[in-house]
Amino acid sequence: MNARTTVVVVTWRGRAHLTACLDALAAQTRPHRTLVVDNASDDGTADVLARHPSKPEIRRLPVNVGYAGALAAVEPETEFVAWLNDDAAPRPDWLARMEDALDADQGVAAASARLLSPTGEVQSVGVRLTADGHGADAVTGPVFGFCGGAALLRTAALTAVGGVPGDFFCYYEDTDTSWRLRLAGWSIVPVEADVTHLHGASTAPGSAQFHLWNERNRLLTLLRCAPLGVALTQLARFALLTAVLPTRRNVGPEHNFRVGLRLRVLAQVAARLPRTVIARYKIDTDRATRSRVWRHQFASRAT
Repeated sequence: MNARTTVVVVTWRGRAHLTACLDALAAQTRPHRTLVVDNASDDGTADVLARHPSKPEIRRLPVNVGYAGALAAVEPETEFVAWLNDDAAPRPDWLARMEDALDADQGVAAASARLLSPTGEVQSVGVRLTADGHGADAVTGPVFGFCGGAALLRTAALTAVGGVPGDFFCYYEDTDTSWRLRLAGWSIVPVEADVTHLHGASTAPGSAQFHLWNERNRLLTLLRCAPLGVALTQLARFALLTAVLPTRRNVGPEHNFRVGLRLRVLAQVAARLPRTVIARYKIDTDRATRSRVWRHQFASRAT
């Protein structure tokens, strides 16, 4: 039976948890191609990959280009492509359930797995949007988008909407891609295909760098995909709060309340603005569709 899916595992300094991920992939009930993209790890990850009995395909990058950059470097030739974090260990029927979900409805472009903590709590079944356009983990369906930690996409659909935004480096590559799939008329579904996920093994959620990527890429995603009024309002609100923060007392300790970090976010958004505008106009949709997708994701959660 020929493999229909390329499972792309992006790793960076994944020596401590990569073996569990590869063991879980080797136990899948469906044939597949496993491709590990190593983001210039320097911790012995290469030795783990070389010794693993499953003999995965390996692409070692000369520099760390982040999760998004590594995914963007892959051009799968299979019908489906799966994104899987290196700290994730899917159950043996994970891929079978995901492929079956796409086979069941040809209008579905992506399936989002159910991510569980090591103790069994649901971390995510996909991505929901908040009122200010943040992508947040949904723990029940329906979902707006897929969670990039463990998802399956139709390769042709991903290619048609422009692929992965590689310059995001990390975070929001899944939300941005989900936006573009929705704008093109595709559906995205959560699937009861369980994956144990350590969460944050390669990055540090809550760190200054996390907040920089998170806020910058949220604004870029909105500018690329959302209704223009929504995007400009959120950009203006971010800039206004940045301006008034020095006058406020009792500001929280979180990095995203630090003026210096917020100024870096605004500077990076400004530097990327020309190509972001070009990307927005390359998305084959109209104003009404953007508004309908934005409104629908809130309406679907209210019903």
